[in-house]
Parts: sequence; structure tokens; C-alpha cells
Amino acid sequence: MIEIKAKKCKGTGLAKGYGCGKLTKHRICGLGKMCCYTDWLLNSENGKIKLAKATLKVSKPRLDLEKAKKESKEKTITQLINDARKYFQKWIRKRDEQLPCISCGNFYSKFYDGGHFFKAELYTGLIFNEINCNKQCRKCNRYLSGNESAYRIGLIQKYGIKEVEKLERLSKTNRSKKFERDELKEIKIYYQNKLKK
Repeated sequence: MIEIKAKKCKGTGLAKGYGCGKLTKHRICGLGKMCCYTDWLLNSENGKIKLAKATLKVSKPRLDLEKAKKESKEKTITQLINDARKYFQKWIRKRDEQLPCISCGNFYSKFYDGGHFFKAELYTGLIFNEINCNKQCRKCNRYLSGNESAYRIGLIQKYGIKEVEKLERLSKTNRSKKFERDELKEIKIYYQNKLKK
């Protein structure tokens, strides 16, 4: 390991003629970091110029960083889907508030979800299908994995066999969908307005 030798604090280059003469191991422009360098930066003409240049170099990337942060605040497609889903499912619960759980018929659950028959994670094309989503107690939706067999019976009772078969055909042809940002914003606004009515 190379040992740094202590030298006298005396300015070199832009800081020439500045310094206190103390022995120091850590120097910038020949000035001791712990004694004269800060004083030279703040109080001499050349020091102020060097400080101004350093500030400019730092401030430009900082502006770019702030711009990047601002751009990153724009929501991802997944976040936009979740935003729209929140209002859609809230509307489903409101629409079905006088009805029991679609799967088990429970009227007295403490919490209800807007549960999907064809799971939203697997059938993105049916996330916002109003027949595919119905009021469902949390037990059926979350702890019984949707209680699918009972859910189908509930769908038939609510909408009829033809609508359920139509939904099942739709699940094959419309399984996945890539949403556009504007489309998701419109869906969110549409269900926000329906909730207000």
C-alpha cells in the first residue's frame, strides 16, 4: 500500500499563491482539504468560478433526474387497469347490493367483492364484462378460489343459460386483450359516472 506523504498547503494552478503552509496529506489544487480549500472556493475569484462550473455540471443531470421522476409518475398499463377495475367492481357491488353472493347465496357477509367468473388475471378480455363480474362474498371469491361451480349455477339463475353459454364462447375468442391508455381512462370515467348516478 502506498502511503501519501504530507506536503505544505500551498496553491497550485488556479489556486496559486493561496494556502496556509500547514502539512496536509489530502489536497485539491495544492490546498489542504481540511484547511484552505473551502475558504479558497468561497472567497477567491478563481474559486468562485470553479464552484460555479461544478454546480452547472451537477445541476444538468439533476434536471434530467427530475424529468425522469416526473415521467415515471405516469401510470403503467397495469396501474391503469387496476384504477379502472376499482370503479368497475365498486359499481358491480352497487348494482348487486340487493342481491346475495352469486355463488353461495349469502346475504349476511361482512365484505363483498366484485368477483369474476372467468378470472381477471387469466381472461384480460373479460375484465370489464358486466355479466362476468358479480357481487360475491369474500369467502367464496378469495378463500374458495371463486367457488366456480356454484358461481356458474348463480350465473344461470341470474342471466339464463344462453347468456352464460355466450360468455363461455366469449372466453375462448376474447381471452386476452391489450388495453390502450386512453381506453382504460375512459372505462374508469364511465364507471365513476355510473356510480354517481
